[in-house]
Amino acid sequence: PYSGIQLQSIPFSSEQEADKIIQQAKHARKKMADLSAFEKHAVLSEIVDELNQKKNEFTEIISQESGKPLMYAKSEVERAMATFRIAAEECKRIPHELLDLDASEKGKSLQGVYRYFPAGIVFGISPFNFPLNLAVHKIAPAIAAGCPIILKPSSKTPLTMELLKGVIDKTELPENGFQLIHCSRKVGDYMLEHPDIHVLSFTGSPEVGWEIKSKAGKKKVILELGGNAAAIICADANVNEAINQLTVGGFAYSGQVCIHTQRIYISEKIIDEFCKGFIEKVKLLTIGDPIDSKTAFSVMIDESNAKRVEKWVNEAVASGAQMLLGGKRVGAYYPPTILTNVSKGQKVLEEEVFGPVVIIESFSDVDEAIDKVNDTKWGLQASIFTNDITLKNKAFQELEVGGVIHNLATTFRVDEMPYGGIKDSGFGREGVKYAMMDYLEGKLLVERR
Repeated sequence: PYSGIQLQSIPFSSEQEADKIIQQAKHARKKMADLSAFEKHAVLSEIVDELNQKKNEFTEIISQESGKPLMYAKSEVERAMATFRIAAEECKRIPHELLDLDASEKGKSLQGVYRYFPAGIVFGISPFNFPLNLAVHKIAPAIAAGCPIILKPSSKTPLTMELLKGVIDKTELPENGFQLIHCSRKVGDYMLEHPDIHVLSFTGSPEVGWEIKSKAGKKKVILELGGNAAAIICADANVNEAINQLTVGGFAYSGQVCIHTQRIYISEKIIDEFCKGFIEKVKLLTIGDPIDSKTAFSVMIDESNAKRVEKWVNEAVASGAQMLLGGKRVGAYYPPTILTNVSKGQKVLEEEVFGPVVIIESFSDVDEAIDKVNDTKWGLQASIFTNDITLKNKAFQELEVGGVIHNLATTFRVDEMPYGGIKDSGFGREGVKYAMMDYLEGKLLVERR
């Protein structure tokens, strides 16, 4: 994305090749289901060790093919290792229950054993913005649950997954327990509609996600879709800490993050102080080649997305929005942009901008701020900056999102936590333990004591 130089070519698979991949997953299904916790732990731990050996290689390929600054690519590799490490522990803790059934006369002398078993073949579709870790959030829980998985990475960032496949292929995972497919939308539809696919896990745009759900039929579906994350900064907040947090939240990886801080609502008592400090902090971002270790801000994934963001910002300014910071697009580069006075109906306010644009507005009381945060079709994550426990609890109770983050940017995520949204942001939860439950099916045994 930065240099325009072609790194490599990856061929697309045909429907016939896709069908072969599914058949291979079917043959691997029993072997995957029969893996003991010890064996799964060994495989997942071996992947962690190999990733650790190849950290620099993974970091560089992520940065090159996605345009992600090296500092963020390095963090992504560390997180992927953590995700596999968590899975290596969670595979030992698949839940089960022993039930007394004698609460009714009919159940006298009977008990129930409730266990979870692998649900079947998982088809995962992952996006470009975290080409390693968001794919790993599908792969690691599948291995931990004992399910074969077929992963379709974004066609914009296929090389990272090819590198990971080489790592996994060296382990003792049953043959074809993990497979990759690179394919067109048509072949992808063939895969998701195929009767031998049991679970679909998709991370990407809501337009594609809801269409996929409509085609998935009776399959279990997990959708991690877009967001329009907002932060509330109360009058008692630590302003400098909020500035530091939201500079990263607003502009890390050019805002191409589902939980990118797109809207900031600030108490009118401190808005001038915040705006001045925030603009100064954003101006200090080091801009350049993502492969340079000093770079903090670089290009978007491609020029078409940069043009889209440019168009949305221009529309907002033409309708009366004020640009507090911004500049001209150059190819795939779009500068850090801060807007205020954005009118209702503008795409930069209503839609997921998925770019380096932050909107700042004031509020007079917290009820007004919460109403503004909730006035959207999105519901992934939101932040509140306050030292007042009552305000924190009020936000937790009333914000219509999957996660409320206290005194941290909306982009906060660690890989063991349940992560996901409501409304148009999708349903289901990632985070290894929680994703595993979508890859498992409960089964009851009734027996005499």
